[in-house]
Amino acid sequence: MDYSLVIAAAQAAGPCPPGDVAAWGRTVQELTVELHVIAQQAAQDVARLENAKTFVAFLEKVEIEDSSRRGKLTLRTPSGDAEHIRTEQQDTDRGRRLIARAESLVGRWVLVYRYNETMASNQQLKVRMLAHLMDLGDGDMSVNTAKKVLLDDAGGVVARAQAAWAAAGLPEAGTVTVEELQRARLGLQAGS
Repeated sequence: MDYSLVIAAAQAAGPCPPGDVAAWGRTVQELTVELHVIAQQAAQDVARLENAKTFVAFLEKVEIEDSSRRGKLTLRTPSGDAEHIRTEQQDTDRGRRLIARAESLVGRWVLVYRYNETMASNQQLKVRMLAHLMDLGDGDMSVNTAKKVLLDDAGGVVARAQAAWAAAGLPEAGTVTVEELQRARLGLQAGS
């Protein structure tokens, strides 16, 4: 028995009212059980993080998949490649929290903690799952990464991407800001 949970529960319950030891004891017991469950969930989350792979990426967008109700993040690695990673279902507390956190970090560089989960529908396949995101800021991205994003937006049509890039007045080397890239993306959409 972990008596530290009982002590924490007793502190959370507050002082025992005179003559009401039985009710206070039940409250402490209920709080102890709740704290135990929370501790188990936290231990699972920590274990997931300790075993997670990490990588740095630009968080481009967050969508909710219709079929699974999972959050689907579109990330760009520094090389410009698109990566997709999923959260738990939107109707779970953990899923809701991860989706909300991801939505708050769209347009920023993040450190992604990911793990692989076996698909329920096919035990042979694994899906990349999000364990945690850490905000790294809204720094600039390399021109090559930005060009790859724009080329993907243009459906792989190089001429469209080049025209949108030039119309936005973006440089051929160095870095661009998220806002500059967004201007080119909006120009691409307007030209569609």
